[in-house]
Amino acid sequence: MDHAELANDLIVKLRELHKVKPYKNIIESMQGESPVLEYVANHDGYVLPGEIAREMDVSSARIAAILNRLDDKGLITRQVDTKNRRQRLVGTTQDGKKVAGEYKQTLLGDAAKILDLLGEHDTKEYVRITKRMIELPRDYDDY
Repeated sequence: MDHAELANDLIVKLRELHKVKPYKNIIESMQGESPVLEYVANHDGYVLPGEIAREMDVSSARIAAILNRLDDKGLITRQVDTKNRRQRLVGTTQDGKKVAGEYKQTLLGDAAKILDLLGEHDTKEYVRITKRMIELPRDYDDY
């Protein structure tokens, strides 16, 4: 098996896939404010910005900028952590919960469109292969 040729084909196909509207919407919605807002909304109470940064695998500076924008829009609240007064806890407002719910429904709708077009057999295979990719070693530098 020629891995270099297959790797090139994979990269070309992934670039093309990013042009497919529902898939493009999914990828774009997994960046920026939307996933941060959904993450905060999915936690009862409050979360620490550092926890969000670790979960999203982005810098704390990027999370701080996103949280500032969400705060400006009235979608989150911040309060001082009573256990560690140097920390600020982040929660969602009612509007924030509503927007996070709408975001999730849009994301699910776009995913459902793609899976519907794939059909049941290919959808199951796609999900199986995606799970397998996640199970592979996360540190590819060893290869």
